[in-house]
Amino acid sequence: MSVLVFADQHEGKIKKAALEAVQYGASVAKQLGTAVNAIVVGEVSNDELASLGNYGAAKVLHVADARLNDIEPGVVTKVVAAAAEKEGADVIIFAHNFSGKAIAPRLSARLKAGLVAGAIELPDTSNGFVVKKNVFSGKAFAKVSISSAKKIVSVLPNTFSLAPVGGTAAVEAFSPAINDADFKVKVVKVETVSGEVPLTEAEIIVSGGRGLKGPENWGLVEDLAHVLGAATAASRPVSDSGWRPHHEHVGQTGLTVRPNLYIAIGISGAIQHLAGVNGSKVIVVINKDPEAPFFKAADYGIVGDAFEVVPKLTEALKKYKAN
Repeated sequence: MSVLVFADQHEGKIKKAALEAVQYGASVAKQLGTAVNAIVVGEVSNDELASLGNYGAAKVLHVADARLNDIEPGVVTKVVAAAAEKEGADVIIFAHNFSGKAIAPRLSARLKAGLVAGAIELPDTSNGFVVKKNVFSGKAFAKVSISSAKKIVSVLPNTFSLAPVGGTAAVEAFSPAINDADFKVKVVKVETVSGEVPLTEAEIIVSGGRGLKGPENWGLVEDLAHVLGAATAASRPVSDSGWRPHHEHVGQTGLTVRPNLYIAIGISGAIQHLAGVNGSKVIVVINKDPEAPFFKAADYGIVGDAFEVVPKLTEALKKYKAN
């Protein structure tokens, strides 16, 4: 028996959420008295693969197939199933990101394995295998018991802080039987969104809403984000109005984020927006309306005009960092 982690990569670099999943898998393996191994697909350097040992992986199975640089969920499901069989893995871990959401359910059906998506704590193995997750858009928690022989868990990104342990993983080439007929989807073009920090992995996010009055004022958000080394985000009305691209939309119908710090500027805090950000560790709200619903969810609130407050906050942070 062992624990297997699918560690996804982008352009040859292991994603932060995947490192969190490997670290989570190492903790689960310790509970079960076994080892954790990882599976990586696509073209990745041996040094990058071996670095997973820094987060607890004993071994990394590497499928160095260029066709897998872009995730094709059906094919990767087949690959991970083959790796699980090879390693005798009874517990399989994913990051609860785009790749994990696409592959984990397919693998669950294939292996007849119980699945808990979006784990926020290590499983309780004192009496079975019980995993805690958010439900009802973060308004409550559920503890789900997996009783099947095979168990699959996806880990909600930014829930567990990375804590490198030192070490190097052994890298082993793995060549499962896949052929061109397995690929049902062909990627013909990739458009990469550029930015200083990927939104889904950001530890600090500065977000703006309709209170900024127009796209010409978005510099307030960007200036503050630049000082903090943060990603920028937007409420749905902002993206629907074309002020910002839809990939920056956070909320129930957009991205769900869990940064260490979420700063909301000119956002009222409708329930749909809160559903995507209420997992943030600290929420700061800047709004001139003292009755804005967001203040009820905020850890800190500033009642004031964003056009006055944000520039002063940005300048104060610049001076603080300069010292």
